[in-house]
Amino acid sequence: MEIERKFLIEKMPEDLERFPHAEIIQAYLNTEPVLRIRKYGDDYIFTYKGSGLMVREEYNLPLTKEAFEHLLPKADGKIIQKVRYRIPLEGYGDLVGELDIFTLPKPLTMIEVEFPDEKTARGFVAPAWFGEEVTDNPAYHNSRMI
Repeated sequence: MEIERKFLIEKMPEDLERFPHAEIIQAYLNTEPVLRIRKYGDDYIFTYKGSGLMVREEYNLPLTKEAFEHLLPKADGKIIQKVRYRIPLEGYGDLVGELDIFTLPKPLTMIEVEFPDEKTARGFVAPAWFGEEVTDNPAYHNSRMI
């Protein structure tokens, strides 16, 4: 189960390069339900995501590089490229913000925070540098941005 909230960015964190980051290429074989392949740094992953906005089913399976490269053309150009920065959220326990800077299909900066449960997610008060919340706007699902 994936429990996350998404926000646009009001102000970028200073010295962004000091945080762990990796390039992500993800391609969509289907969007309802979501069937996605992803290259995240040196890892390759096949993902199924069910319906929903803040809470939805998610299953991840490892892929080989060869399987990823075989499936990539089957996405028919439905590809997203972004760099993800993992930013610990000071004062929020173990919560981490995943700041994505998209280059494809269009420039966009967004941050996602994953939560251990719905109660924590609903009680979360975003830091001041976060911008507008877009969790409930399906247009900000990566699978809808292609």
